[in-house]
Amino acid sequence: MIEIRENVLTVDLYLKLRAEVNWKVLSRRQARMAIENSLYSVVAYYNGEPVGMGRLVGDGAVITYVQDLVVIPSVQKKGVGGAVLKALKDYTIGMKEEGTEMMLCLMCAKGREGFYEKYGFIARPTENLGPGMIQYL
Repeated sequence: MIEIRENVLTVDLYLKLRAEVNWKVLSRRQARMAIENSLYSVVAYYNGEPVGMGRLVGDGAVITYVQDLVVIPSVQKKGVGGAVLKALKDYTIGMKEEGTEMMLCLMCAKGREGFYEKYGFIARPTENLGPGMIQYL
């Protein structure tokens, strides 16, 4: 059974989940600041164990970004990622001012586009949208 808990992400759990999917190592200070500066975060529990998480960052009015959506390999393809993404999307919809539109964006890992397309995301570039870009500093 999947359970989503809101805004309970700790530094230790954040760093542990990132390590389980071999993401870049962060300092504890970076992890703490990332969590504190998030608009919203969720932790996914599967059979009572924390197995995934996701964060939203952005301005809360025009644009939000799905950041750090993580699901540990042993429970991938069991609905955990979809549950995390739904919680993040629902939170964004709840912030939206009536009669307006908000952008919910993300940058996904290579090969994961199909997962996000199932949830209504559009892979870029398109005829009207250029490619996403990044710079590591």
